[in-house]
Amino acid sequence: MPESERSLPSDRHEKRHRLKTDHSRALEGLEARILDILRKRLGKNESAAKEHDWFTATVFAARDRIIDAWIESTTRTQEAEHKRVYYLSLEFLIGRLLRDTLSNLDITGEMRAALSAHGIDLAQLEELEPDAALGNGGLGRLAACFMESLASLDIPAYGYGIRYVNGMFRQRIDDGWQVELPETWLAHGNPWEFERRESAYRIGFGGEVLGDEDTVHWKPAEEIEATAVDTPVVGWRGKRVNTLRLWTANALDPISLDAFNAGDHLGALAEQVRANSLVRVLYPADSNPAGQELRLRQEYFFSSASIQDILRRHKQYHGDVQSLPDKAAIQLNDTHPSVVVAELMRLLMDDHDLAFAEAWDITRRTVSYTNHTLLPEALESWPLPLFERLLPRHMQIIYAINARVLREARAAGLSDAAISAISLIDEHGERRVRMANLAFAGSHSVNGVAALHTELMKETVFSDLHALYPGKIQNKTNGVTPRRWLQQCNPRLTALIREAIGDEFMDDAQRLDALNAFAGDAAFGERADAVKRANKVDLANHLKDLMGIRLDPDALFDVQIKRIHEYKRQLLNLIETVALYDQIRSHPERDWVPRVKIFGGKAASSYHNAKLIIKLANDIARRINRDPIAADLLKVVFVPNYNVSLAERIIPASDLSEQISTAGMEASGTGNMKFALNGALTIGTLDGANIEIKDRVGDENIIIFGLTAEEVAAQRAGGYEPKSFIDKSHELKQAVHSIASGVFSPDDPVRYKGLMDGLMTTDWFMVAADFDAYAAAQREVEKRWRDKVGWRTSVIHNIANVGWFSSDRTIDEYAREIWGVR
Repeated sequence: MPESERSLPSDRHEKRHRLKTDHSRALEGLEARILDILRKRLGKNESAAKEHDWFTATVFAARDRIIDAWIESTTRTQEAEHKRVYYLSLEFLIGRLLRDTLSNLDITGEMRAALSAHGIDLAQLEELEPDAALGNGGLGRLAACFMESLASLDIPAYGYGIRYVNGMFRQRIDDGWQVELPETWLAHGNPWEFERRESAYRIGFGGEVLGDEDTVHWKPAEEIEATAVDTPVVGWRGKRVNTLRLWTANALDPISLDAFNAGDHLGALAEQVRANSLVRVLYPADSNPAGQELRLRQEYFFSSASIQDILRRHKQYHGDVQSLPDKAAIQLNDTHPSVVVAELMRLLMDDHDLAFAEAWDITRRTVSYTNHTLLPEALESWPLPLFERLLPRHMQIIYAINARVLREARAAGLSDAAISAISLIDEHGERRVRMANLAFAGSHSVNGVAALHTELMKETVFSDLHALYPGKIQNKTNGVTPRRWLQQCNPRLTALIREAIGDEFMDDAQRLDALNAFAGDAAFGERADAVKRANKVDLANHLKDLMGIRLDPDALFDVQIKRIHEYKRQLLNLIETVALYDQIRSHPERDWVPRVKIFGGKAASSYHNAKLIIKLANDIARRINRDPIAADLLKVVFVPNYNVSLAERIIPASDLSEQISTAGMEASGTGNMKFALNGALTIGTLDGANIEIKDRVGDENIIIFGLTAEEVAAQRAGGYEPKSFIDKSHELKQAVHSIASGVFSPDDPVRYKGLMDGLMTTDWFMVAADFDAYAAAQREVEKRWRDKVGWRTSVIHNIANVGWFSSDRTIDEYAREIWGVR
């Protein structure tokens, strides 16, 4: 470097002084801002402010930092006339936002210091924030990851959903049983959100369709108003701020004064109560006609409001609806928003005077659909009389779409059976509207969420539609945001990785592959072990405070945390736990690996068997945890009210990740990715994204067992007899008998008899068929655990090789190959 370009010592000193001064000014500015908010927005001075006041002031201070970038992001998109992505999802499981926002804005240290000057601990304030009750499981968490990645990749986007007041439910465990209580996350308001009164739309139900062939007008019998509430979504390093727009509902007349003054004080509020019911609860039980109607109302409510908002914005900035596919990409996250297809058609034809053919072309070029399940019951369908009563105009449109699709199928030479399967109307038994078929027909792209899932879509549930539209299905393997699921939830591991390979992985998770070079480095491995143990100590302390149970952080933490469902096979894990307990009692002299079994998850309120499995887990825990023989060798914990914040504690502390669904039934899974990213080894079947994780981390760094999807199908087709598997397996037979006979439920000896009878007679989810392989895989886990160096090596290879499962990569693929925005 020429002498003239070198920094002189005085120059370097001046630069350091300038940076220090800038930082001090920023810190002083933030500190002053927080105090100003306390006084002017919350009406408190520093001495009167309580912890919750400091929390709210901190959120407002962070939010104020966001607003300029938010407005700039929107203005930039409008001026450049960029194409926008509209992501419609019934769930957005966003968790807490404070830590995520501060991290993405890179002001965590600044905020910590500003608060510390007044004796306030930022970490304690973060714990005050309630989890937003806007989702339940992987579907909602995926949507949240996608929204963060869309902003991080600088892609203009809106997320659309419902602002649930009480969420799905808050889970409490009483005597081992799940009790559902309302979530109260909005009890004290939500400081992140902005109501947009100008974005309000009328949503109709029922009534009649008027007009003739040339002019059609739907006259609803009932109307409510949907009003937008916006939450900013900050991308990594504040590159872009996008919008999560959630809808709340109000009656057009919140009170009938005539009825009130006549003395019917409760009846006077009926219309507002009816509107409120749409935004109270996620997934209301649909085991009765009223529940089914409420679910359909919810889905149409948010779909209609969202499409009206999209068309209003498009007309405002682009003039005509014909250019909609060039400026808007509407993504349906699973089948819940499928009515979007009919609603967009209705608005284009009835409000914008387009002919059917042109409206259909615009709709199909604008909409795309992600399928998340192969379970027939999850591919929503609605009783035709219910659908037609609530949405008469949409039923007409669906019949017209169906006629067009069936004519195409007939022209393509498909069989009568294939045409029947393709139809949007199921004519077998009770006539029903098939929403997944509507979404498929009305989209230009349909994607699965893992390679196996996508192939099974083509071969099973959508085989005939795939034959009719052979180029429509494609794969987009799910991903998770590494910001929340590594950098924020596991700061110790993040710091260790940064020290080893630098910071590039923080902008591109696939750069984690540089860690492979450290897999054999003893010093690095020992430090990775220390990080894991520290995380396990933190979790053990938290669970002691929460549940009063003491856990050994040196034991193997074996974790299955996810929605409770029979196909996810928590029951297989529990039966093997009973078998292990029996073996420990029979052979206490053996060198057993101390193990902590951690379960967590919610069961749908009307899902009897799933709730019974929760009770079984707690009954097993009560028996085992009180047995002195097993005291130091086996503990079982069911953590109540599993949510995002709990996952952020549990996943970094996990050694073994249970991904044991029946092969062919898990679409993808994203928990498997989070665990591997945080250094847990996977025990799993060849299902969902487990297959792709295996391909990335290597066969020697994962424990795979059980039937393949093809073998599961063959067993079912060949007359599967689970009792024969049970009779051949001594451990399984003994465990099933113990559970069925009341060993774990002495207060009700027949409590689990029906559950175990089902296992012996039908066992649709192949628990008996896979048990011996699963038990053998668990013994292989113990063998590997004893080899500390080998286990450590596998842990490092897992962390290093799952960067590909970043939601940034997934969103980039959607953007390029489906939405056409990059």
